[in-house]
Amino acid sequence: MNTFLWIIFSCFVGGLLSFTIVTIIALNTKTHLISHLVSFAVGAMLGAVFLEILPHAFQLTQNIKMTTFIVLFGILLFFVLEKLLLWRHCHGDHCEVHEVTSGEHDFKNYKYLHDEGRSGSMIMVGDLFHNFVDGILISSAFMISISLGIVTAIAIIAHEIPQEVGNFLILLHSGYKKKTALIFNLTASFSTVLGGVLAYFILESMMDWVPFILALAASSMIYVSIADLIPGLHKKTELRSTILQVILILLGIASITVTQMMIEG
Repeated sequence: MNTFLWIIFSCFVGGLLSFTIVTIIALNTKTHLISHLVSFAVGAMLGAVFLEILPHAFQLTQNIKMTTFIVLFGILLFFVLEKLLLWRHCHGDHCEVHEVTSGEHDFKNYKYLHDEGRSGSMIMVGDLFHNFVDGILISSAFMISISLGIVTAIAIIAHEIPQEVGNFLILLHSGYKKKTALIFNLTASFSTVLGGVLAYFILESMMDWVPFILALAASSMIYVSIADLIPGLHKKTELRSTILQVILILLGIASITVTQMMIEG
């Protein structure tokens, strides 16, 4: 299978998998699964960054200092972007981003997803753009090697599942019906394919930029893991929950390692 087909396949499967799991949780209300998915996603993303993405970026670049600068710049960039989003929704002492509201679902269980105060329309726009960018990252990774592409896709899919579940719940809270929320979720998931296809044709003539795109992808995953997901895990302080979180994080890292061994072996 050539590179282009790998990109289409990975983006399509990722979107289908996240939509399927969101649908299962929506129909069976197994909300306790979200925290488990988040722990696994942390391990998969950090594993992909430090075991695969950054090593490949350093091998390909002719300017390691610039590559590491882009990682640092990317982390700061994502901090500023998220801060702007918070300012957009905060007014004086009243900040809807940090409110915990009640409704059909108990959003105290999802506060670590940090999205509960965004409006449904904001969620739609943000999710479409986010998934489009994910497609670009997957495509750029596959253009280096199949193994890097698969590992990157696994890490992104692992992160997308809990995020899409959180977005679905927010849409319900914003007044959308389950059917409408699921249709949007499906549409947003497959915007990843569009990003992947466009990136393939654009980056084919700009291969010198790929190491820097990989560095930006790494910074994105580091920021999401450290700033967004891990703080939510700290809300559960019981020894049993902590041990389970550590095990799931290690399983996320192991999934990347096993994938590398299977592809390269």
